Amino acid sequence: MALRIFTLFDQFDPLNLSDWIPAERARAAELANGRSAMLATVGYVFPKYVGHFDGKVSVDDPIAAIGQADLQWWAQFVIFCGTIEAYKYTQEQDGKSSTGGGPEPAIDWSGMYPKSEESRRAMELKELKNGRLAMLGIAGFVSVSI
Repeated sequence: MALRIFTLFDQFDPLNLSDWIPAERARAAELANGRSAMLATVGYVFPKYVGHFDGKVSVDDPIAAIGQADLQWWAQFVIFCGTIEAYKYTQEQDGKSSTGGGPEPAIDWSGMYPKSEESRRAMELKELKNGRLAMLGIAGFVSVSI
């Protein structure tokens, strides 16, 4: 089943990107980036309104905190992210999905992934819309901070 993006103009692709990137891959990337943006938006607001942990980083501005973080912390963060991505990759090789559209998710620690196809599609659409909003939100936060 080919994925098409319908708009007022039937299919909106002014740069002809669909000639280079399959629509399913572009949608999967949009969903993954939207998930990251949702986490980033919460992480951006959290230190200012809730507080931050004790330690070397002592500012509420996340952009300024990047420079205060230890090199060891960044190394651990990169290793952690690489481990999660490697696990997702091995799960995808077994037929699971890390970006939706598959029968079973690669990572579902909470067990909240819907079982029915209709519920999965509704959840993915909500996640896609919220992800788009979060991408605009985090871009706005960062542009104001710089």
